Amino acid sequence: MSNYMSILGAVGIAGIAVAITGCAGSVEPPTSQMRAAESSVQQAVSSDARNFEPVLLNQAQNKLADAEELIDDEMSEENYQRALHLLEQASVDAQLAGARAETAKAKQAVEEINRNIESLRQRMNGSQ
Repeated sequence: MSNYMSILGAVGIAGIAVAITGCAGSVEPPTSQMRAAESSVQQAVSSDARNFEPVLLNQAQNKLADAEELIDDEMSEENYQRALHLLEQASVDAQLAGARAETAKAKQAVEEINRNIESLRQRMNGSQ
């Protein structure tokens, strides 16, 4: 009976070890979140965020790179959560940089239109 209990205990411990190892290895990298963050950064770059919001764009790119490092390391639950958090921040930073760049470009366009209108007014007033 004692031998049977020892074997049963060893099998139980081995089963727990396999289960723990299986759980630790089953954490999948956040690939869809990575693609979303990369897309947000790319859209910000396309919006000329590098010219209008370089600091914010740089922060987004750095957070994306940090998340990639975490993902390339051993993918533990802690790294997974940290990477997810960084990817979310990178997406938000990139979207904000893109929106601010678009706003700045729109302001420039409005200023140009206003200058043209003022120039036309002056010409019209000068010809009367």
